[in-house]
Amino acid sequence: MSLFWRIFLLNAVVLVVAVGLLLGPVTVSTPVLFTEAAILVVGLAAMLVANAALLRVGLSPVRRLTRAMSTTDLLRPGRRPAPGGRGEVAELIRTFNTMLDRLESERAGSAARALSAQEAERHRVAQELHDEVGQTLTAVLLELKRVAGHAPEPVREEIHQVQETTRTGLDEIRRIARRLRPGVLEELGLSSALKALAGEFSTPGLAVHHHVEPGLPPLDKDTELVLYRVAQEGLTNIARHAGARHVDLTLRRTSGGVELRVRDDGRGPGGAPEGSGIQGMRERALLIGAALSVGPVPEGGTEVRLTVPAHREHTVEEGR
Repeated sequence: MSLFWRIFLLNAVVLVVAVGLLLGPVTVSTPVLFTEAAILVVGLAAMLVANAALLRVGLSPVRRLTRAMSTTDLLRPGRRPAPGGRGEVAELIRTFNTMLDRLESERAGSAARALSAQEAERHRVAQELHDEVGQTLTAVLLELKRVAGHAPEPVREEIHQVQETTRTGLDEIRRIARRLRPGVLEELGLSSALKALAGEFSTPGLAVHHHVEPGLPPLDKDTELVLYRVAQEGLTNIARHAGARHVDLTLRRTSGGVELRVRDDGRGPGGAPEGSGIQGMRERALLIGAALSVGPVPEGGTEVRLTVPAHREHTVEEGR
C-alpha cells in the first residue's frame, strides 16, 4: 500500500471511531466535563502519535535518499542507497539509482572523449615543439658556433654564454615535450616509462624509489596511459606541494588486477580540498573503471592508490 493511502486510512479510521463514539456513548456537555475533556485529549494524542509513527517509518527511506543525494559524487561511482520502504518510496529510490547509473555512464563516456582529445592535443603540441621549436634552436646553436669561430675573444665569450642559454632552453623544451607525449611509454612499455619518470623527478632534495613487480598481467594501451598519467600527476603534486624527501612508486599485481601506489613522507593532505590535479586523476580512473584513493598514511605523508580491475588486462607488457 502506498504511503498516501496508509496515512489516509489511518486518519479515516481514527475520525470514524471518534464520530462513532460521539454519536454513541460519548457526549460533550456544555460546559465540558473533565472526563469528556480527558477522553478528547487522549483520542487526539493517540491520533497524533499514530500519525507520527507512521510518517517516521514511512519517510525514513526518503531521509536516506536525501542523504545519498547530498553526498553523491560522480567521480566516486558505485555508491547507491538501498531500496527500502514500500510503494512509491521504494520506486523513487530505484529511479534515483537508475538515474545515477545513467549519469555515471554518460560521465565516463564524456570523460573518455575529453581525455582522448586532450591526449591528441598533447601529442600535437609535443610534436610541434620537437619538430619546429627544437629544430630552430638547434639551428641557432649551430649558427652561434660558426659565428663564435670568427669572433674576437671578448665577443666570443659572450657568444658562448648565449650558446649555453640557448642549450638550456632547448633541453627544457625537450623535457616539456617528453612530459606531453611519453614516447618511452609507446616505444619501451610501462615499466621503462615509470622508471624514466622516477628518474626525471629525482633531485638532490627528493629521492624517488620505483619498483615494478615482475610478471605483471598484460594491459591494454588505455590502461597503461592512465597508470602513467596518474603516476606523473602524483609525482608532480609531491614535487610542488608535499615538501617530501622520499617517494615510493610501486606497480604490483593484486588478486583483483593491478595496483599503482605513489607514497611520500611529506606534510600530508591536511584538510585541503582536492585540486584540479586529483580531479583529473579521478576522471582518468573512471575512464578504465579503476578505483582511486588519495589520503594520508599513518607514518605521515600522502598515498595515491589506483587499483585497476582484472578485466582491463589485455595485451603485452610485463617485466621490470
